Amino acid sequence: MAASQVASVAEKAFSHEQQPITGDITNFQTGDHAYANQMMKALIWDGKNTVKLVDTPRPKIIDDGDVILKVTGSTICGSDLHLFHGIVPELQKGDILGHEFCGVVDQVGPKVSRVKPGDRVVASFQIACGECYYCQKKLSSMCEKTNANALANKLYGRRTAGMFGYSHLTGGFAGGQAEWVRVPYGDVNLLKLPDDVPDEKGLYLSDVLGTSWHAVVDTGVEKGDTVAIWGAGPIGQMVAQFSFIQGADRVILIDGGPAAWRLDFVKKTLPRVETVDYTKLPKKETVTSQLKRMCNNRGPDVAIECAAGEYAKGWQHYFETLLGMETDTSELVNEMITSVRAFGRCGITGVYAGYTNHFNIGSLMQTGIRLIGNGQSPVQKYWDHLLKLIQEDKIKPLDMVSHRFRLEDMEKVYDLFNKRADGIQKVFVQTRHSPLPAKDAPTLTEL
Repeated sequence: MAASQVASVAEKAFSHEQQPITGDITNFQTGDHAYANQMMKALIWDGKNTVKLVDTPRPKIIDDGDVILKVTGSTICGSDLHLFHGIVPELQKGDILGHEFCGVVDQVGPKVSRVKPGDRVVASFQIACGECYYCQKKLSSMCEKTNANALANKLYGRRTAGMFGYSHLTGGFAGGQAEWVRVPYGDVNLLKLPDDVPDEKGLYLSDVLGTSWHAVVDTGVEKGDTVAIWGAGPIGQMVAQFSFIQGADRVILIDGGPAAWRLDFVKKTLPRVETVDYTKLPKKETVTSQLKRMCNNRGPDVAIECAAGEYAKGWQHYFETLLGMETDTSELVNEMITSVRAFGRCGITGVYAGYTNHFNIGSLMQTGIRLIGNGQSPVQKYWDHLLKLIQEDKIKPLDMVSHRFRLEDMEKVYDLFNKRADGIQKVFVQTRHSPLPAKDAPTLTEL
């Protein structure tokens, strides 16, 4: 969709009266929802490729079901880079970032009954009401009550849930890359962490673990499958780990360029993983031809996209995106469709926000490919199961965590993360409320 078309849709969409929702949809920077005399540090988006640590008023309880958390841990998600680059619609200067965080309950509203001050908890990255049709079916990412944004409703044909720190397209809720955060519907959107699960493990139940597990089970990975994964970042690494747990015989990770070092990183903990560096393929070889060669000339059974639609590999898509002729590139999806065996399954977990050109619908139809939009994972659906796997040491979140940083260093950390700096993987971001590092977790890196 051209930029002018997006603007036109937005103008028409916002001409209709929005239904009121429970949630903080005030401007994050003005902070008219906060205590006037109590301040905190928070990371805001300050324009394309720029974030800034600021002092801003602390949040307060607005609705009866609200919980105020003292944040003890947050992180940077690969999808935060889409915000950093300014490609997500409705992002405004001053918006507080961060959709993955854990903490200690500081205050609760009068209707909160499942958590109390002092409880250690992790928050779901999406905000669910717990009562609507989709919440009752444990599909919390499609909550019908927490996101009144009309542009999102127009683009996607239905409401999607609000999300922390992810622009006004997802409701305009302040994020958790801060010292305090307000959690609406606290009884629904918080999971208590037991004493044997430290923050450095429990934090990732907020998004990355649930998203990765959902990608595997929703795309239908089965015993004996060969699974190809586009993107060797933290999501791709956990998808690889979970694919083996689900019985896959082979897992092939695909990445390259500045991020190629991640292929070696993951083999340290998952030596069974096979890798393809697309930037080092022989002349005239493609990802598709390489995967066919590796898989009996048929291709893998399953392909899962864990990268995103913003990274154009060819000049055509690069310029079309630059000129506003599309919002996402179809290149990786087309590679998946042509790489898997006939009647194979392709799952899209990487973030795609709008429209794409040159999509190979012919191959999809003619060869019986199942294309599955995994959607924003309903992480709450998997919380109990994944928490148990952590406690049983069957999944190891710390395998993907490389560094621990201070919240005060986040401006520099975003720059390093954006550059795919060698060695920077999933990070743990501490605040003044954080306990000392847990056993086997990375210690603090000074910047």
